[in-house]
Amino acid sequence: MIMLIQYVLVLFSIALLVLFLRKRGTTKSAAGVKLAFLLFVAFGIYAVLRPGDVTVVAGWLGVGRGTDLLLYALVVVFTFATLNVYLRFKELELRYARLARSIALRNAEPPHHAEPHRHPVPSTPEQP
Repeated sequence: MIMLIQYVLVLFSIALLVLFLRKRGTTKSAAGVKLAFLLFVAFGIYAVLRPGDVTVVAGWLGVGRGTDLLLYALVVVFTFATLNVYLRFKELELRYARLARSIALRNAEPPHHAEPHRHPVPSTPEQP
């Protein structure tokens, strides 16, 4: 018997998949990342529709319950996603710093002096 939450989770997963695969922008996702996301969503849909099978797989892997296996998988995926975002931000930060440095150097002007800068020579006191 399929429950309402299963419908909601499957529809949400499909919408997320469509959104991810259709996203176009300046950041191009690698085909491997898209394929891994597709497999993860497909596994999620399968786990929602057949939770007993996930428990069987968890038993094969030495995990007590299917929900524990899903939790462990989500921790791994979340860690990967967090690291990926961190590395992208670091890369963007470096690119922006290089861009700012390049613009600053390109727009730099040499110093203008009306007359040469002279330091006054201190006078020595006369000695008697």
